[in-house]
Amino acid sequence: MKSQMASPGFTDVFAALVAIVNTKFPEVGDLLLRRIVLQLKRAYKRNDKPQLLAAVKFVAHLVNQQVAHEIIALELLTVLLENPTDDSVEVAVGFVTECGSILQDLSPKGLHGIFERFRGILHEGEIDKRVQFLIEGLFVVRKAKFQGYPAVRPELDLVELEDQLTHEISLQEEIDPEITLDIFKPDPQCVIDVNNEYSILSGPDCCVHIPVSDLYNTSNSPLSFAHVHLCMARIVPDMKYLIVLFMELCIMLLECCSQERTYLRYYGLLGQRFCMINKVYQENFEKCFVQQYSMIHRLETNKLRNVAKFFAHLLGTDALPWHVLAYIRLTEEDTTSSSRIFIKILFQELSEQLGIRLLNERLQDPTMQDSFESIFPKDNPKNTRFSINFFTSIGLGGITENLREYLKNMPRLIMQQHKQVSESDGSESGSSSDSSESDSASDSSSSDKSEREKSGSKRRRKK
Repeated sequence: MKSQMASPGFTDVFAALVAIVNTKFPEVGDLLLRRIVLQLKRAYKRNDKPQLLAAVKFVAHLVNQQVAHEIIALELLTVLLENPTDDSVEVAVGFVTECGSILQDLSPKGLHGIFERFRGILHEGEIDKRVQFLIEGLFVVRKAKFQGYPAVRPELDLVELEDQLTHEISLQEEIDPEITLDIFKPDPQCVIDVNNEYSILSGPDCCVHIPVSDLYNTSNSPLSFAHVHLCMARIVPDMKYLIVLFMELCIMLLECCSQERTYLRYYGLLGQRFCMINKVYQENFEKCFVQQYSMIHRLETNKLRNVAKFFAHLLGTDALPWHVLAYIRLTEEDTTSSSRIFIKILFQELSEQLGIRLLNERLQDPTMQDSFESIFPKDNPKNTRFSINFFTSIGLGGITENLREYLKNMPRLIMQQHKQVSESDGSESGSSSDSSESDSASDSSSSDKSEREKSGSKRRRKK
């Protein structure tokens, strides 16, 4: 309401947002409408024209979005035109201009009566000429069937007809703004309700036999995270069953995410909260990452995309440690078309979340290079080129600068290695030749000594 008051030009956008929220939380839509009506009545009594214009415009677009029933529009116009003044007629003209298109469809007789009242005001001639011109312009707009003033712009028509919830409220009834809701107060009954509900699951195998369909319904409820976590914290007395439930919840959450037609960020936020609250969830999601990647070829493209975006969210928010990327080996032999699509979506999502500069900094972290060497292999030029070409083809060539530099310097590094090997071989051959020369010298000296001994023995025999 404050934002709409500050920027009335975006009222139709705010009304579209309210319409979406109203489909999930009708109590919020009803409360908002009641407070806007109170604001309108207060501004009318105080003759606060700017605030009245903003409130009237908001009500008009809530009628257009069918959050508010058209009866309130007809009541409001009746009040504004009952005792017409220049300001009240001007406000009424603006209101009909905003929501006349839908009133013409929903209540043509009511709108006809309003225009008859406008005609009577013109004939009375007691209002300013400027306001009379406004009324005449409104008749022209009506004659053109409100062309140029659609009830809802196509890009803001976001709620399906069967999902719309319309609230009926009257200007004559007493309205409770429920101001106490603005201040948080713990509800002791909440804990009692949760404990009573969990008493159903008191069996020894309660965590193992919870139906997945019930978990799916829970995950799609607006209070799923708080409800599930509170139940787990209070209900499961045995830690081994709690651990089983942790893993089941992680698998269920990932399965629900993959089943959606498009990726819903809701699942990523829920997984992130789980990981931040208990490290067991983090470890289980890491196991899920390994399992999903190992059988990624079994998933169809839509499921594969949702799973990749889910894990990208966990990585981008540091809910999941980045060393899980060590399980990915990016080579031609170790990847399939499915795994390449998975890696592509994973890194593109990380790039969108973090930005290419921050992503590059994370990948260049010296303490994590052991985990990233399988994605940026340096074992042979073929694998290095494959990694560079892969990331370049998906528009992320910027994260391969270090790998390109390594590939550029690879011939020089190979020559240095060969030189070191040859030098080590040369030193070994030199030492072996020295040892052979010393052996031959010792052999020659020993042979001379034996010959001298033989000649001496001959001389002694002659004597």
